[in-house]
Amino acid sequence: MAADESAPAAVVTAAEIARLARVTRAAVSNWRRRHPDFPRPAAGTATSPLFALTEVQQWLDRQGKGRETSAEVDLWHELRAQYGDNLLTALGAVGAQLLGTAVEQSLAEPAATALTALSAERGAHALYADLVERCIASTTRSGGEPMTTLALERIVAAFAGPADEAAGASDRTIGTVYDPACGIGTLLLSAVPGAHRYGQELNPATAAIAEFRARLGGRTATLARGDSLRKDAFPDLRADLVVCEPPVGVADWGRDDLLLDPRWELGVPPRSESELAWVQHCYAHTAPGGRALLVLPSSVAYRKAGRRIRAELVRRGLLASVVALPPGLMSSHSQPVHLWILRRPAQGDPAPTHIRMIDLSTADPDHIGNGIGMKDCAPAPEQIADIPPVDILDDDVDLSPGRYVTLHHGDYPVEYAALRDRVQSIARGLLDLLPELPAGPGRIEAAPMGLGDLVRGGLVDLDGTEPTSRTDQLDTDYLRGFLRSAANTRRSTTASGTLRLNASGAQVPQMDIGRQREYGEAFRRLTAFEELLREAAAVGDRVGALAYDGLTKGALLPPSAAASASSGKSESQEAQDQ
Repeated sequence: MAADESAPAAVVTAAEIARLARVTRAAVSNWRRRHPDFPRPAAGTATSPLFALTEVQQWLDRQGKGRETSAEVDLWHELRAQYGDNLLTALGAVGAQLLGTAVEQSLAEPAATALTALSAERGAHALYADLVERCIASTTRSGGEPMTTLALERIVAAFAGPADEAAGASDRTIGTVYDPACGIGTLLLSAVPGAHRYGQELNPATAAIAEFRARLGGRTATLARGDSLRKDAFPDLRADLVVCEPPVGVADWGRDDLLLDPRWELGVPPRSESELAWVQHCYAHTAPGGRALLVLPSSVAYRKAGRRIRAELVRRGLLASVVALPPGLMSSHSQPVHLWILRRPAQGDPAPTHIRMIDLSTADPDHIGNGIGMKDCAPAPEQIADIPPVDILDDDVDLSPGRYVTLHHGDYPVEYAALRDRVQSIARGLLDLLPELPAGPGRIEAAPMGLGDLVRGGLVDLDGTEPTSRTDQLDTDYLRGFLRSAANTRRSTTASGTLRLNASGAQVPQMDIGRQREYGEAFRRLTAFEELLREAAAVGDRVGALAYDGLTKGALLPPSAAASASSGKSESQEAQDQ
């Protein structure tokens, strides 16, 4: 009996491929990127692709994969057995053995023997690079130490290369690269071959891995340990290219000790705007004619406390471009981020006429920048808007690309499907962020603390629009959450209906720091929920407008009409065949 050709072929997810091949999910991602003959997705969506099972099995057979557990996977399991979730220590021990240097906790057998054999077979640099990729993927899933993801690395590297002058790039030779918060060195070591690299990192464990990666990869790098904001290891360095994914939402970043620091060319950053301190630090280390690329939370583009500094960036022509990137690129959260591209004008450079806004927020995070070169990150014309500075310098100074990029719909079905996928992703994210809150006793039995007393006692800072804790005995998110209570909101609402924080009347309950952090975590998730909800509203407006426009122009069809059209086409084709 002949096979039914109309029957759907069996498909598998990337996770199922990993189980078939007895490898990790990270290994499958590597195969997709490194092997051009790896099967293309046969179904599914951009963010959840499905692959034809027969094609996958044939590819695995050709590659000799899946027949037995690979030696690299065995080594990884041995490392997990010895170090558990302390993967940074594991990578440090591996790097130390590969380079023959001393380490506090060396590898145990049989991991040490397996490492020696694998490095002889594959090469120390290639093996260490694969183990680092496994660590990043594992950390992303488990919520461990935040690390720069491989997708984000590719995007930053693509925009760091020569590109359109309007986006802030040029053909200038890049001899020096600097990353003041280099982590395990992902951004620092990926950008621009042949340059001398300078990096600084606060965490000794991640700094050691960055050093091992540089040495094993033959990169010329000068690495320092410590806090770049408080104790800059390279105060006189002016680099051709600065790359940075700074720590997010750090309240105690040293503002009180750095009020007169010369790096604050655009103004002293508010205590609640640590990211803008990193922006100015990076710009201070940028050579004339050079650029700085920073990965920042999307909220930095519009928060009220940073409006003045954003205005100075725009007014002085230092901001070349802002790129809105899709969610799913960060290891520590699932929120969308922006890539800010700054330029330090060289003598004689003309004043810029516009800032380039690029909206890649609906792109597939696993596909964007997946190849080599800028072409893989190049936006379509409808994703770009060149905005005169005067159009940005309003009361908000909002640098969000989505505010300025007006989509010119070319392929309605594709754009509608992408936006619909994003709505589904947001819906899942909203549910994940909204905490389950069990029933309480109906009141909090705790003595109140006056916000004014905390400010006068030097425990709370009111710089900017929200209060920030200045002590490790008071959680900032706990404080901000309770200040949004109904009672405090009533005290802070003026007769005209304006909400202004009333420091003299606002109160929060006294709790030990452990209990504060429990409340603070709940409030943080609620804040993230509200931010994602705002994005949902914006995406909803876009997908609604696109759907109405497409339906009324005939570019899209209602579901029933689409089925009828498909049926009618089949009947017409049958008539022609007869």
